[in-house]
Amino acid sequence: MGILERIKDIEFEINRTQKNKATEYHIGRLKAQLAKLRSQLLEGNKKGGATGEGFEVSRYGDARVALIGFPSVGKSTLLTEVTGTESEQAAYEFTTLTCIPGGIHYREAE
Repeated sequence: MGILERIKDIEFEINRTQKNKATEYHIGRLKAQLAKLRSQLLEGNKKGGATGEGFEVSRYGDARVALIGFPSVGKSTLLTEVTGTESEQAAYEFTTLTCIPGGIHYREAE
C-alpha cells in the first residue's frame, strides 16, 4: 500500500469517525499519522544515501566510469572534452550545476 493510499484511508477513517469526547484520542492519533505521511510524501524517502539531486545511468555499453576528485580540478571539463557532452558550469568554484552522463566510442567498444 502506497503513501497516497494510506493517506486516503486515514482521511476516510477520520471522516467516518463520530466526533465526541470518547473518540478525541483516536482522531488525534489519526491526524498525527496523516501529518507524518504527508511530510514523507513531500520530502520523499531520505533514509540513508546521499542527499541532493541525482541521476540514474541506464546500463549501456561495456563499462561505467565515475570521475571523483577535489573541487575545481577540471572533472567536468575532461568529461566534456572526452565525451562531447556539455555540463553547465559557471566561472567560480563548485559550479558544475548539472551532471550529464556521456559515452565514449573507442574501436569496437562503446
